[in-house]
Amino acid sequence: MTFELPALNYPHSALAERGMSQETLELHHDKHHQAYVTALNGFVDGNAALQGKTLEEIVTLSYADDALAGVFNQAGQHWNHIHFWNALSPNGGGIPGTLEAKLIDSFGSVDDFKAAFKTAATTQFGSGWAWLIQKADGSLGVTKTANGVNPLATGEGTALLGLDVWEHSYYVDFRNRRPDYVTNFLDNLASYEFAEANLA
Repeated sequence: MTFELPALNYPHSALAERGMSQETLELHHDKHHQAYVTALNGFVDGNAALQGKTLEEIVTLSYADDALAGVFNQAGQHWNHIHFWNALSPNGGGIPGTLEAKLIDSFGSVDDFKAAFKTAATTQFGSGWAWLIQKADGSLGVTKTANGVNPLATGEGTALLGLDVWEHSYYVDFRNRRPDYVTNFLDNLASYEFAEANLA
């Protein structure tokens, strides 16, 4: 199985008015994500044990296996970015009713969810991700992961909405202002419809 860079569901310029420039998407999607895909395919080509496996199988198989750390880094980031492009929308920011009710039930209010998510995203030291997840008991939670790690790998829950906090995701538009990038994502870019569709 050869993994491929998925096309965006929107033009590269579609998010510019909402805070993510065409330049960012061209660099992040076309260059950074493509590099993960290319490297992952190289690992798979050289390891018969990985051939024929799905991306999800490779992520879970390689996680926390020192011998497959390089494989995991590329596979995890490929999976994360597929999720991330779907978590962005030119019409982002509006929260549909079913998800809103779940957020209120789990966090107390939408504002409290956003505060918890922002804390996770801004306190992830160095590169990583912030996630809204659905736990095994059905409740929602927020978590953060380093580098290419994700909730699929850790088993913490189902990823509903993930935000890339590697600097290449925001430096063109926000320089070192990660808190502003996170707030803009939550208020203007996040596809909460995508998050709701990921609910069990």
